[in-house]
Amino acid sequence: LKPDCVVYAASGPDRDGAAVPDYVRLLAAGINVVSTSSTSLVYPPSYFAPNWRDELDAAAKAGQASFYVSGIFPGFASDQLALLMTTQSKSIRRITASEVALNDHYPVADVMMDGMGFGRPLEFEPMLKTPGFIEMAWKAPIHLMAEGLGVEVEEIRGALDRELTDRDIEVAFGTVKAGTCGAVRTRAAGVVKGGEAIVIEHVIRMARDVAPDWPTSDCDATYRVDIEGDPDIHCEMTLGETAGHGAGRAAMASTAMRVVNAIPYVVDAPPGLLSSLDLPTTLPLYVFD
Repeated sequence: LKPDCVVYAASGPDRDGAAVPDYVRLLAAGINVVSTSSTSLVYPPSYFAPNWRDELDAAAKAGQASFYVSGIFPGFASDQLALLMTTQSKSIRRITASEVALNDHYPVADVMMDGMGFGRPLEFEPMLKTPGFIEMAWKAPIHLMAEGLGVEVEEIRGALDRELTDRDIEVAFGTVKAGTCGAVRTRAAGVVKGGEAIVIEHVIRMARDVAPDWPTSDCDATYRVDIEGDPDIHCEMTLGETAGHGAGRAAMASTAMRVVNAIPYVVDAPPGLLSSLDLPTTLPLYVFD
């Protein structure tokens, strides 16, 4: 006996380097895989490592298995929700999908400090500041939306802003000292016909009062879609409790359930690497208590 599907949700600073060999072994053995780990694979054609992608595709075809990655952001709130909103559109100038979150609950210090720069002085260069990193990290949902809407992305433009905290903040991974980074804002814009048409924004704070001039929300996990066009469309989705770690836990649960609910659809899908464009709406089965 073998499982129909494996849910893969490992975390770490080099997730794909460790995960891809695992994916290959599972797929080649004929086991379907759904994952929240390798977020750049939410849209496999734009994956940053084409050689790994080709290896995954070959393993999936050899094992007659399917592979699917999703989550909440990247995932549902950064692409599929926006595409759903566009079914009301006559014309579109710009789509912006954004997350505004209080991430004081997130306990992984290397991700938060070395990866994103929280708790570090502004002179520190986190992974986010590596040239091309933001564009690489967020191109998948941009290209996914572009394919869904039948347009070509000419380039992706990335931007990073950071703001200091003026007081110490106690968070799950330690203490964010006064005078260090307490808020991060990233922006990735896909250019279509010369204009910034498909935009992903991410605002993360360690406390609500840091960077007060940036977009804010009354809820600690908020996802927005703003479509400028005919008509203008604005959608806001919140998760969990208005404040407190419950919002973070709800976001984690939503991330997991995006792939768990997709399992029967992935099992039934043709072999290969899938995106949300390749699946029907992954409605949950037997969900009522």
